[in-house]
Amino acid sequence: MRFMIIVKSCDEFEAETNPAPDEALMAEMVRYHEELAQAGVLLDGSGLHPSRKGWRVHYSADGGKRVVDGPFAEAKELIAGYTLIQVRSREEALEWSRRFPNPAGRGKDAVIELRQLYEMEDFPPSQPLEDFKKLDAMQGNKP
Repeated sequence: MRFMIIVKSCDEFEAETNPAPDEALMAEMVRYHEELAQAGVLLDGSGLHPSRKGWRVHYSADGGKRVVDGPFAEAKELIAGYTLIQVRSREEALEWSRRFPNPAGRGKDAVIELRQLYEMEDFPPSQPLEDFKKLDAMQGNKP
């Protein structure tokens, strides 16, 4: 089972001009991710640039698309970073999430969210699903 630990953004993260986190917090994050790696559950993890450096593509019902540049309002609804893990159960993911360091630093408000990723086996058989499985195999993701 794969889960994404989503680090929710905040006004402070969105205002950052340089990625210069507190050294103690960075050390805590490194230790946590080392523990994930040593346990063999870490798949990926990274921080994201503020939304002012991003964009959104809006799709309309009539088939149109338009690109909207950041920044975006409501920082608490944005994602500042993520960690992707593969574990045996929801309970194991919950245990790892409880150990995640406060991404804003000690004594500050912060939120992380966990979401399970869909696996190919979750979907009913279809030709497009078989095509996705072939694509995954070509990329070396799954046999």
